[in-house]
Amino acid sequence: MSTSQQNFVNPGMLRSFTPCGRTRREFLWEAGGGFVGTALTYMLVQDGFFANRARAAELVSPVTPKQPHFEAKANACIVLFMYGGPSQVDLWDPKPELKKRTGQPMPNLENDPLFKVRNPGTLLGSKYKFSKHGKAGIEVSELYPHLAQRIDDVAVIRGTYADSFAHGSGLLQMNTGFLRQGFPSMGSWVTYGLGTLNQNLPSYVVMLDWRGGPINGPPNWGPGFMPAAFQGTQFRTSSDPIINLQPPEGISRAQQRNQLDLLNGLNTMHQRATPDNTELAARVASYELAFRMQAHAPEAVDLAQESDATKRLYGLDNPLTERFGRRCLMARRLVERGVRFVQVYSGGGHNDENWDAHGDVNKNHELHCGETDQPIAALLTDLKRRGLLDETLVVWTGEFGRTPTGQNGKGRDHSPRGFSTWLAGGGTRGGQVVGATDEFGFAAVENKVHVHDLHATILHLMGLDHTLLTYFHGGREHRLTDVAGRIVQELVT
Repeated sequence: MSTSQQNFVNPGMLRSFTPCGRTRREFLWEAGGGFVGTALTYMLVQDGFFANRARAAELVSPVTPKQPHFEAKANACIVLFMYGGPSQVDLWDPKPELKKRTGQPMPNLENDPLFKVRNPGTLLGSKYKFSKHGKAGIEVSELYPHLAQRIDDVAVIRGTYADSFAHGSGLLQMNTGFLRQGFPSMGSWVTYGLGTLNQNLPSYVVMLDWRGGPINGPPNWGPGFMPAAFQGTQFRTSSDPIINLQPPEGISRAQQRNQLDLLNGLNTMHQRATPDNTELAARVASYELAFRMQAHAPEAVDLAQESDATKRLYGLDNPLTERFGRRCLMARRLVERGVRFVQVYSGGGHNDENWDAHGDVNKNHELHCGETDQPIAALLTDLKRRGLLDETLVVWTGEFGRTPTGQNGKGRDHSPRGFSTWLAGGGTRGGQVVGATDEFGFAAVENKVHVHDLHATILHLMGLDHTLLTYFHGGREHRLTDVAGRIVQELVT
């Protein structure tokens, strides 16, 4: 590159680099007019000011580790998402009065227009026995015998509530904070705020159920209006976790490196003229990450390195638990290797392939609890014995809960009015119940925790202030929690 090319200044760059965000005209005026401004620009060029700023933009990856707003209690987060809507009154929220009044109409339901339209049926008590477990004597359903043994590590939130009855918008709200598409997912916000601890693996990994993915698909783990570098990367549970990750046959690693170096050189030349082009920076970073993942991703999912005892702990020797157990074990291996955010889905497809128990709640939940109980308990056990639970936040949730009434006699309809979620590890105060629903388990009535509150608390445990973690788009600063959200202090140690 010639000297004249090196010293060329794009006037449009001046706005980006003028102090305090002043316009180019204001900057030149305050510098004493056109001649002085021109002289100052010349001196800045000679000092390499613009070139250094451009070079800095070239070298910084979008997911470079960043400092949290304050000391974090959790370095990583694993979200266990029960897609379809698990029933709180059959799992975490025992209701004796509901059982006593089975078959009776639910009082005051006519005051809820949405439920009146959906014709939810009469009250239906749970058939499952709840027993007290742990030091605090927390009642847990017999459907979760393994998890019940870990209840001292778990903070059950019985007063969670959301805003949508529909799977699509409910999934979006729990994942992105909003009922409509186009907003960054929680994992995107976390990696935008903190970066990743391992530049050889994605900062944000998603593992879907073997039967398929949730409604809406990628927007549930997408970056919305953020650069693509912050989106979730889907992993499979085989030795080749990402489709088309390996190079074509006959292309050596050295050849591939030469191709990337040439491409990076061309992109770098282009980026010097547009140093604020974050999309180009994200694309370059994704090429480099893919190249590094070819060597590192297969090792991360190679469960042959695990002992037989560990595999049995997660239920890999049982066809019922093997698939979800494999995903939970991979989640542990990923956070162990510095991946910041991992999301694991239970349930895929439609009807009883997920937790959407319209037809027969007992048949549905016996299947899905049977698949997930041992693996989730194993994940908590394994993280704790390795010293990772204190720094890894584990979240269990669905998009909403289910009604305390019987749909067609045996099923349960969707209900966002009040349902159960839980947190464990990562600075959470375990062995407690937070919030409560009414006597039937229909609506949250005590210490209510909205989705925004849940998100604010998760970010807080990760060292992020939800009011300060913002991204400018469309003329305003956006947040995961929009203009709401509070930290649920009872959950935090």
